[in-house]
Amino acid sequence: MPELPEIQAHAERLDAAFADATLERFTALAFTALKTAVPSPEVAQGHQLVFVGRRGKHLLLDFGVATFVVHLMQGGRLKPDDKQAAKPRGGQARWRFADGRALLLTEAGTERKAGVWVVDGDPEQQPPISGLGPDADTVGVDALSTLFAAHPMRLHGFLRDQHLVAGLGRRLANEVCHRAQLSPFANTAKLDRDDVKALVEAIGVCINEGLAYERGLEEMSASADRPGHVHHRVGEVCSVCGDEIRAVEYLRYTVAYCATCQTNGKVLADNSTSKFLK
Repeated sequence: MPELPEIQAHAERLDAAFADATLERFTALAFTALKTAVPSPEVAQGHQLVFVGRRGKHLLLDFGVATFVVHLMQGGRLKPDDKQAAKPRGGQARWRFADGRALLLTEAGTERKAGVWVVDGDPEQQPPISGLGPDADTVGVDALSTLFAAHPMRLHGFLRDQHLVAGLGRRLANEVCHRAQLSPFANTAKLDRDDVKALVEAIGVCINEGLAYERGLEEMSASADRPGHVHHRVGEVCSVCGDEIRAVEYLRYTVAYCATCQTNGKVLADNSTSKFLK
């Protein structure tokens, strides 16, 4: 799933290309694409796109009178639609502009979880944005310490929970834990201030590395191509210490880590029951 760096860089690309374009029509191409009924997308017709922004893993298309909140989920993409086919492959929704250009939301696979919300007023006060925690790159040591104390849980799960901190996902959770040299299974309530400082620094470094990579591309990267030291590197040599990158496999994701760098050499449990645990 695209995370904060990928969404931020893509928002910047879309803003540079489409800001000030006047919306002619929004069309939901799939029944599941539009998640809200009020206000109608038609309220934005005839209005210029003020800017394309980001909150958490969501894209925000602000037309002044209404904002389209777009969640790509794992297989979604929002890209210029040059062909504007009547039934585009994987097509979920289309924004057509008065100058003839268009944006197309597509989703690969069959799950159809990508979606569009139309909201008026402040998006921060309405779903799906209202339930998000602060963006991960805005959280300082004191705020993160407070969150850890209030939510004792495994560190990896905390970093992925959008209600606690927004914008990080499976890849960055792996990378942040490795960069901070902390076990992904560490209990957040037991981390000391030095640990929290290391995490805040690691979050900043990992996000900035991702942003630098994404800003050098013309479109969003593929997951396997994104920079990292442990994610998608299981079985390879750790770039820091030379140990093997190991993994704990779950049903929908993999916790990748280096035992030497993060767990004092301890190999974390990885058995068939892991696939059914959170």
